[in-house]
Amino acid sequence: MGKKGKTDGTGEIICRNPKAEKNFEVEERLEAGLVLKGSEVKSLRAKHADLEGAYAGIENMELYLFHMHIGPYKQAGQFGHEEKRKRKLLVHKREIERLNGRVSMRGYALVPAKVYWKQGRAKVELVLGKGRKTHDD
Repeated sequence: MGKKGKTDGTGEIICRNPKAEKNFEVEERLEAGLVLKGSEVKSLRAKHADLEGAYAGIENMELYLFHMHIGPYKQAGQFGHEEKRKRKLLVHKREIERLNGRVSMRGYALVPAKVYWKQGRAKVELVLGKGRKTHDD
C-alpha cells in the first residue's frame, strides 16, 4: 500500500509555495530541518500550514524561517503555539556561512518552496535565487 497524501520522492508534502519558483530564478536548493513545538507538529500532520509571505533569513549566524503560518491545534488550548513565530532551521554551520555570503549579495533571497515529512521529521526545502524582473509587455 502507498503512503497517504501526495509525494514527490521527498516524502509527504504538507504545503507548497508556488511563487517561490515563479518569482525567483532558482540557483540552488537546500533541505533544512524545522524546529517545532508539540502543538505545531499536530497542526502540520493535519496540514494546517501556509508558506505565503514566508522567507528565511540569518540572525546571529543561525538560520530562521519567518512568517510561516501554522494553524492552531484546537486540543492544545492555552498551551498552543504562536501561529507566525520565527522558527529555527537546522543546517550545518558551514552551510549558513556559505549562504550568508550569497544572501548578502544584492537581489538574492532565501525562500521556502515546500514543507514536507521525511522519515517522520518536518523538513523545509529552501530555494536560493535572484528575484525575477517583471516587465509589462
